[in-house]
Amino acid sequence: MKIVLTGGGTGGHFYPLISVAQEINSLVAEHQLVKPELYYLSNAPYDEQLLFENEITYKHIFSGKMRTYLSLKNGVDFFRTLFGIPHALYVLYKIWPDIVFSKGGYVSVPVTIAARILRIPVFVHDSDSVPGRANLLAGKWAARIAISYPEAVDHFKYPKRVAYTGNPIRKEVKIPATRDAHAFFEFVPDVPVVIIVGGSQGAEAINNTILQSIKELVNHFQVVHQVGEANVEPFKELARVELKGHEHAHRYRVFGTLSAEQLRHAAGCADIFISRAGSGSIFEIANWEVPAILVPIPGSVSRDQRENAYAYARTGAAEVIEQENFTPHVVHNELSRILADKELLATMRAAAKEFKRPDAGRDIAQEIMKIILKHET
Repeated sequence: MKIVLTGGGTGGHFYPLISVAQEINSLVAEHQLVKPELYYLSNAPYDEQLLFENEITYKHIFSGKMRTYLSLKNGVDFFRTLFGIPHALYVLYKIWPDIVFSKGGYVSVPVTIAARILRIPVFVHDSDSVPGRANLLAGKWAARIAISYPEAVDHFKYPKRVAYTGNPIRKEVKIPATRDAHAFFEFVPDVPVVIIVGGSQGAEAINNTILQSIKELVNHFQVVHQVGEANVEPFKELARVELKGHEHAHRYRVFGTLSAEQLRHAAGCADIFISRAGSGSIFEIANWEVPAILVPIPGSVSRDQRENAYAYARTGAAEVIEQENFTPHVVHNELSRILADKELLATMRAAAKEFKRPDAGRDIAQEIMKIILKHET
């Protein structure tokens, strides 16, 4: 049994692939099946340690980025994608997998086209409320399509092949570490905890606003702030200067990135999250049943995040602050308003619980196994 995983080189594409791989391995162990060979085809390994831990072999694939705006790079990348198709054909032919599971993104395009040519079944999963172009293309011939938001079904022409599963979450962060979570960050239990995450690279607009309001925030809240690995040292110094001599300086903790362990403890003590609106972040926060304030990347840069944010907010589990409105005054007022309203907090937690799909990875893994068994007969 051979399974190829593919998808663009971001955490939003990569971590759900890891979740599905973990569930495939669990199903194989439970049913005492032959251990599958797992491959990850992309233009970069993203996280070599996670690939190693889950026994996934990385294979490089050439691909060009499909930009939605005018750029001279589009011409170069068009030819990279064209070259990527025969390259993917060669790699897939050597592996000859039973199925290709695609998370979308420009890297997946040569792989799914090559699978189509070789008549290898394709399974597509899309994380966003408005599906990406790569998945809409592959969806035309995919054996199965899984979606994270109910709204996404209207974008695919073959709804009978579409299933609403939610977004897979890797096992390492699925369950919050509630025991000693406050102590992990040297926090006390009777002061509200705000977790601020801006994605793997951090979010400059969020970081700048938090820095401007940091003195007022620590007067009322305890804060864990993920700023991006490239920003962590200069940001620590700026925060140190801002909070010098402040009696509550100890209430602020800054990190470049949050490891799985740190993220689980953050989820365990969080009263509210402030986050970008990547689908991976939204589904993790929903899975932990924590209220959220979402600050999507502006629509001119990423329509996906804005659509995701409002789709989730309509459930009642989150509120949306557009980036241009994300000012120190607004941030402090909204945090104070939400965290002081126990009824509102309970409603938001209940909405998150209703929205979450903790079995998404397992549901997809089971369907992959069914397609493989059907393909083999």
